[in-house]
This record gives sequence, C-alpha cells and structure tokens, in this order.
Amino acid sequence: MSFDLQKMLESKRAYRQQLAARPIGEKLRILDALRERTLAIRGNADHSQTAIVREEPQRFGEAKE
Repeated sequence: MSFDLQKMLESKRAYRQQLAARPIGEKLRILDALRERTLAIRGNADHSQTAIVREEPQRFGEAKE
C-alpha cells in the first residue's frame, strides 16, 4: 500500500463534491444512518456521567446577557 497524499486529498475532494451534489432527502437519510451507527457504538453506556449542555440560539447581532 502506497501513501500518496496528493491522491488522497483529490479523492476526498471528489467525494465531498459528490455528497454536495446529492438531493437533500438523501443527505438526511445518510445523517439518520450515521446517527444510528453512533448510538450503536455507544451502546448502553452509563449516560448519568455525561453532562448535557443546552443553549438557546441567539439572533445575529444580539448581545449575550
């Protein structure tokens, strides 16, 4: 196996362009599949130790309080 960085970068660029050209519905299906895979990898881990941070979205130009 050879390590050709230029070829790898070109391949990644082409793949990203292919993904960008796909319809939004297909992109959302891919996102759902990735989410399911992430949950499967996590398994039944103890989530009580995980802190969840939730923030309200700000409108552009508004100052934080």
